[in-house]
Amino acid sequence: MTQNISPSTTEAADRPARPRLFYVDHLRVVLTVLVVLHHAAITYGNIPVWYLTEPAQDPSGVALDLFVLFNQTFFMGMFFLIAGYFVPGSIDRRGRRGFTRERLVRLGVPLLLFLVLLRPLAMIPAFAQVLAAEPDLPLWLLYLLTIDPGPMWFVEVLLVMSLVYVLVRGVRERRSQPAPVVARVRERGPVRWLVPVLVFAVGLALVTFAWRWAFPAPYWPVVGLPSPGYLPQYVAMFIVGALAYRGDWLHRLPDRAGVVGGIAAMVALPVTIMFVTAAPGTGASLVHLVAENLFSVGLVLALLVFFRRFLARDNHVWRFLGENAFAVYVLHAVVLVLVAMALGGWQAPAVVKFVGLAALSVPLTWALAAGVRAIPGVDRVL
Repeated sequence: MTQNISPSTTEAADRPARPRLFYVDHLRVVLTVLVVLHHAAITYGNIPVWYLTEPAQDPSGVALDLFVLFNQTFFMGMFFLIAGYFVPGSIDRRGRRGFTRERLVRLGVPLLLFLVLLRPLAMIPAFAQVLAAEPDLPLWLLYLLTIDPGPMWFVEVLLVMSLVYVLVRGVRERRSQPAPVVARVRERGPVRWLVPVLVFAVGLALVTFAWRWAFPAPYWPVVGLPSPGYLPQYVAMFIVGALAYRGDWLHRLPDRAGVVGGIAAMVALPVTIMFVTAAPGTGASLVHLVAENLFSVGLVLALLVFFRRFLARDNHVWRFLGENAFAVYVLHAVVLVLVAMALGGWQAPAVVKFVGLAALSVPLTWALAAGVRAIPGVDRVL
C-alpha cells in the first residue's frame, strides 16, 4: 500500500472531520460476537485454555477446535487493525497528553475492574477445584498465583501499543520542522494494493516464522497473552491501521480487493489446516505461516469490502450493539462461565452444547452490558 500525504503534523487540524464509518462499527460488533463464540467453543472443545472447560467426549469437539483455530488466525489481528486506525485521529483531536489520559481511562480502568471484580467470578470453577485438593491454601494467595488478565489481554496490549505510538509520534514531531504552508489532501484514486498486500503477507509470515522459532512458548503467564505466536501480526496490523488512517486506505481500497482477498482466503485455508501441526522452525511451518497469513489478510480484505458495500448504514439495532460492544468484551467471560455452570451435567454432543451456550450467552451479555452502562458514569469507561 502507498500513501501520498504531506508529513506536516498540522495538516490534520485543517482537514475536515471525516464521516463516521458505520460499517467499521458493525464489523467491530461481529468481531465481538466472534470473541464470545470463540470462548464458548473452547468451553466444550479440546483446547483447555479457559476458565471452565468440559472436554468433548465426541468427534464434534474437533469441529469446535477448528473453529477456534480459524478465528485465531485473523479476528484479534483485525481488532488491532481497527483500533490502530482510530489512534492518529484521536491524537489529532486531543493532543498527546489528552489521548494518553483518555486511553488510561478507557483501557486501564476496565482492565483493573476486570482483575479486581470480574476475574474472581470467572475463576469460581478453578478456585473450587484447587481448593478441593489444597483446602489450606489461602484464597488470596491462590488468586495472586494465578493472576492474569484473561481475555482482557487485548486491552492490556492495546494500551501498551497506544502509549508506544504516542512516544514515537512525540519524537517524530519534535524532530520535524513545521511546514510553512499546509497543503490540503487532494482527492486520490484507488490505492495500489495487490503487490503491497502480498509483500506484507509473506513478510509477516517470515517474521512470524523467526518469532515462533525464537519464542516457542504457547502462553505467556505473566502478561497473560494466550497467543504470543501472533504478536507480530497484532503489532503489524496496528501499524497498518494507523497508516491506513493517514492514507485513507479504507475509502480508497477498491472492491475487487475484497473479491481477490476472499478467493485467496479460500485457497489458503485448506493449506493452513493441512500444516497446522507443523513444528516451529521447520519448512512445513513456513509453508503453514505463508498460507495462514494469506488467509488472514485475504479474509480481512474481504470483510472490509463486504461490510463497506452492504452494511454501511446505521440503524437502532446496530447502534445498540455497537454502543455496548466493548462492555460485552469486558463482561462476557463471567457470563459464559456462569451459564456454562448452569448447563453443567447436560448430556449432548459438544457442538450442541456450544450452540446452546452461545445462544444464551450472546443476548444475555449484551443485555447485561446495556444495564451496566446505564449506571451513571459507567459509560465513560465502558
